[in-house]
Amino acid sequence: MQKVHLAPLWSFVGGVAGLALVNWFGALSAAGWIAGLLYLVVSNVLLARGLRRHRTVRFGPANIATATRSTLVGIVTALVATSFTAPIAVPLLIGLTVPALALDAVDGWIARRTDTITELGGRFDMEVDAFLIFALSAYVAQELGWWVLLIGLMRYALAVAGWLLPWLQATVPFRYWRKVVAAIAGVALALAASGLAPRWVDDLVVLIALGLLIESFGRDVVWLFVRHRAAVTASGRQAVRSVALPIASRRRDDIADVGRGV
Repeated sequence: MQKVHLAPLWSFVGGVAGLALVNWFGALSAAGWIAGLLYLVVSNVLLARGLRRHRTVRFGPANIATATRSTLVGIVTALVATSFTAPIAVPLLIGLTVPALALDAVDGWIARRTDTITELGGRFDMEVDAFLIFALSAYVAQELGWWVLLIGLMRYALAVAGWLLPWLQATVPFRYWRKVVAAIAGVALALAASGLAPRWVDDLVVLIALGLLIESFGRDVVWLFVRHRAAVTASGRQAVRSVALPIASRRRDDIADVGRGV
């Protein structure tokens, strides 16, 4: 086994150690342990599969930063799951969330500076972002209302829609605005989770984040739909030509036969 494929294992071990440390400071519930471990197992199994599929030979510093962030997300997930049945230390939750959000900017910067931008790294980064936003939205929803979950579920709703409408699975052009919107959503949810601002401020910033996400996802869906319609139209024209050409050819042959008196 290549050493690069041990990275998910180390990420899992680090996550378990982090869960144990957090549990020592403030007990995690059984649901918290299960949620945290489930995230660590699933995310690192998928990462290992991705490394094999892409035949990655070097994990790279950018992926190390993303893996560290993923480990923090696993611990945040455990705390959020615990919060449904028991109080948690909010400063601890925010203390884990802030570096996870900060590393979101660091891993991309490292990838660009070291010229190690890869498709796998981009997908890894995106999925960690999505789950952190989902976990934070589940926590904030307990206070602001379940409408906040729309922020966390939007990414996964699009993935489910892609199973039904395969054209939604096509790759969209890179837009830095997506990263900006994801960062705004993370910061807005972290602010609301901290309890430092008045309720109306929390409602406002989270609502703005939801609106920006709807705009960002909506723009991608529109682009994919237009691309799909163009492909269908082009395919239809090609089908018409493929039928028309043989017919035209047969007609020319018939005319030639008539001219020869056949």
